[in-house]
Amino acid sequence: MSTSQPPSWPHCAHGADPATDPVGCRGIHVPGHTVCLAHLTDTDRNAYLAGLTPGANIDHRGTTFTEPLLRGLETVLHDSATGIVRFGRARFESATFKGKAGFDSTVFEGDARFESATFKGKAHFESATFKSNAVFHSTVFEDDAWFHSATFKSNAAFRSATFKNNAWFHSTVFEDDAWFHSATFKSNAVFRSATFKSNAAFHSTATFEGIALFGSAVFKGKAWFGSAVFKGEAWFDFAVFKGEARFGSAVFKGDAHFDSAIFERADELGPLVCAARVVLSGATFGGPVTLEFAAPHLVCRRTRWAATAEIRLRYTTVDFAHAVFEYPLTIAAEPAPFVLTDGSVLAEDALVGEPGPEVRVASLRGVDAAHLVLADVDLSPCLFTGTIHLDQLRLEGACTFDTTPAPVGGWRRWPPVRFTKRRVLAEEHHWRATRPGAAQGWDSAEPGTGRTGPLQLAPVYRALRKGFEDGKHEPGAADFYYGEMEMRRHADDIPRAERWLLTAYWALSGYGLRASRALTWLGAAMLLTIGLLMGFGIAQDTPKQTATGTVPPGGGTVVFEIDKDDPKNPAGDRFTGERFEKALNVTLNSVVFRSSGQDLTTAGTYIEMTSRLAEPVLLGLAVLAIRNRVKR
Repeated sequence: MSTSQPPSWPHCAHGADPATDPVGCRGIHVPGHTVCLAHLTDTDRNAYLAGLTPGANIDHRGTTFTEPLLRGLETVLHDSATGIVRFGRARFESATFKGKAGFDSTVFEGDARFESATFKGKAHFESATFKSNAVFHSTVFEDDAWFHSATFKSNAAFRSATFKNNAWFHSTVFEDDAWFHSATFKSNAVFRSATFKSNAAFHSTATFEGIALFGSAVFKGKAWFGSAVFKGEAWFDFAVFKGEARFGSAVFKGDAHFDSAIFERADELGPLVCAARVVLSGATFGGPVTLEFAAPHLVCRRTRWAATAEIRLRYTTVDFAHAVFEYPLTIAAEPAPFVLTDGSVLAEDALVGEPGPEVRVASLRGVDAAHLVLADVDLSPCLFTGTIHLDQLRLEGACTFDTTPAPVGGWRRWPPVRFTKRRVLAEEHHWRATRPGAAQGWDSAEPGTGRTGPLQLAPVYRALRKGFEDGKHEPGAADFYYGEMEMRRHADDIPRAERWLLTAYWALSGYGLRASRALTWLGAAMLLTIGLLMGFGIAQDTPKQTATGTVPPGGGTVVFEIDKDDPKNPAGDRFTGERFEKALNVTLNSVVFRSSGQDLTTAGTYIEMTSRLAEPVLLGLAVLAIRNRVKR
């Protein structure tokens, strides 16, 4: 109330000063007197208190209570039969309580009104029972406020209340609506194990400046936290939401913990902004739900969905390890800021400094991916080992994987190491980074992610390859086939002879996927063949045919025997233009598995036979590699 505006009730006016305080004491007149309870004479006060009985209605609006004065009032309202203090209708609007205000185990049988009251010391309402409305609108608690194990049987209204120190509501029972909208908690707010049997409203910019603890709380009606601001950590672990849970436009500047929380009927959670982590590990969603978060981290370890769900994210890295769902579940990146129901855009000021709105999946270990859909997410850091039915994972939009490192090193001593770019799993990065003599550029694993090797990665690559093939994405499938073959080549349980064969397959053509490598080998083989033919295979001269005639005695028949000289080994200058042309002709015909008809030496014949076997194979590997890259 304004210091210059008198209250609406007849007030005491004790200590009024026209210059400094024209209103004076605001305490309401005690019945039959013209002053408040605090300024009655001792005789008049004792007479007034003597007329009160347990359960009496009292009205001490604007009165200032010291500890002795409040204790004296409670003494006369103490019921000796039950051992508790009983108020009827209690009106303490705009009252001021100096020192400790002790209402522990008190029963308020009528309305308890504390609007605009100020508690300068600790306010104790532990185990108190409010049988009618409890109104604490705009009340200021300057020290701890204790409502531990209190019971509110009707409305509990704390709208715009200010808790400057800790607020303790653990194990409190709210049997009707609980209104905390626009309340401010400047220190810790503890609602652990509280029970909200009807609606709970913490919306309209309710502010929690310390830790907000709602662990094991039970919300049986609607739980409204829309536009609430949590400046410290918010804990909803093991909380139970039996009705709607509304967190639209809520802002969490610390971690938001929903560990093992149960959402029985919540159809949406968000959109909300969290500057740290949203933790849903162990939480359970009983019905179809849409989750909308703008947060750097979302942890969904062992989270359970009993119906369809859609998770729309911004700026987020998702840990989805061991999540459980039996119905379609979608994790999608939201390209633009979330739009609220009123058409306004959700402010993301708490995320200033984050690298970008991209969504990354950190782990899918232990997930049954048969019903999982990923849309426009970055899978470069994702751990896939242990994922079930990975071949049925659906990837929509621009889902990206990690790639091989870029060329590293310099030319001062050694040429740079070059890796052909392909999709690789983060776990292959981690494995290669731990190998002795590993090249630079492979990323090491984060602590606690565990170690995997070729034996574990080969089936992962195989499943992803199958999934891409089923989706008619052959270039992507080719990358995963390459990864699968790489893991088989390095696996310890593969027989050595098979590993040698795989090594040769890799060296010659990159498992039939590197056309440039096969063409390089083909070119090298052709050059070698040409060189060998020029040096040893092409005969010195073209052999001349000879005819020898023999006349048998007594006859005129002449028989000619045609013979051809053996090709002679070359001598003199072997590397001439004419010999190059002949060698090139033989080599090109060998590539297409044809004979050139050129006269060759014995060594040349074997050279041609070898080239007619090797070079068509290399050409076929190059064609196969090109086909694997353009096939649809």
